[in-house]
Amino acid sequence: QKTKEEEKSKKQVTRRRRPLMSKPVDDVYLTWYYERPSYDLEKAVGMIKKFQELDFTYPKQFVYINVFLDMALQKKKKVDPFASIVRLPYRFTDDVNKVVVFTENEEEAQIARENGAAVVGGVELIKWILEDEIQADFYVAVPAIMPKLIPLRSKLRRKYPSTKRNSLGHDIPNMLRHFREGLEYEVQDECVIKTRIARLDMPTEQIMANLKAVVNDICTFKPSTYDPIVRRLVIRSSTSEGLLLNLDGILPEVKKAVEEEEENAEDDEEKQ
Repeated sequence: QKTKEEEKSKKQVTRRRRPLMSKPVDDVYLTWYYERPSYDLEKAVGMIKKFQELDFTYPKQFVYINVFLDMALQKKKKVDPFASIVRLPYRFTDDVNKVVVFTENEEEAQIARENGAAVVGGVELIKWILEDEIQADFYVAVPAIMPKLIPLRSKLRRKYPSTKRNSLGHDIPNMLRHFREGLEYEVQDECVIKTRIARLDMPTEQIMANLKAVVNDICTFKPSTYDPIVRRLVIRSSTSEGLLLNLDGILPEVKKAVEEEEENAEDDEEKQ
C-alpha cells in the first residue's frame, strides 16, 4: 500500500499558478507566472535585429512568421485548409519558381518565353507531365486550351490552372511575374501557417510591408462578417526567440469598410 501511495504521489503533477497581471520587475523571472508580452511590429523587428547583433549570428538570416488561425464559421463549419501565393512588395531572394505555360498560339508562346517561362507548349506536354518527365512549381494556361487539359486535373490537383488561383487568363506576363516571384504558403495542422517573409538585413519598413502583405492575403480566406481569421502572430529570425505581436495596425481594417457600406446603403434608401 505504501508503494502504491508513493507511486500516486509521484504521478501527481503540480498545477501552475494562474498568470499574474503585473509585469516582472527585472529580466530574470519564471515565465509561467506572467502573461506572454506582446510587442508592436516595429519594436519587435528592432528587437530581433538587436538579438542578431548581440549573438553575433549571420546578419542575412531569414525572418519567419507563425500565424495561428481561427478557422471557425457558423454551425460547426470551418474554413477549409488553403494554400496561396502572394507577391511581396520587397523581394528577399533571387530564387524564382519554375512555371509551365499552356498555349497553342505561337505569339503567346513567344511572349511566355520572353517573360521567363520554364516550359511552353500545348497538348504535347500532357504525356510528359503525366510521366513526371516535366515537373514545375506552377502551371498557367490561356482559356482556349483548357478543354484539352482535363487529363491533367487529377495529376496537378490544386496546381491545375484556374481563375480562382489567378493561373488562368490572357495576361501571360502578369501571371508569370506573379508565379515566378511569388511567395507560396499553406495551412499546416489545420490552423497554422509558417513561412519566411524577409531577410534580417533588410530595412525595418520593408520587413513590415512584407509581413502585412502576407497577413492581408491570409485575411481574404474568411468572410469579414466573422471574427478575424488571424488569432495570434509570432515573428522570429532563424536564431532568435519568437516574439508575440500586437495585432493592432497589422490586420486590415475591415469593420470600417463594412460600416461605410451600411451608411451608404442607408443614404441611398433615404434618397429613394
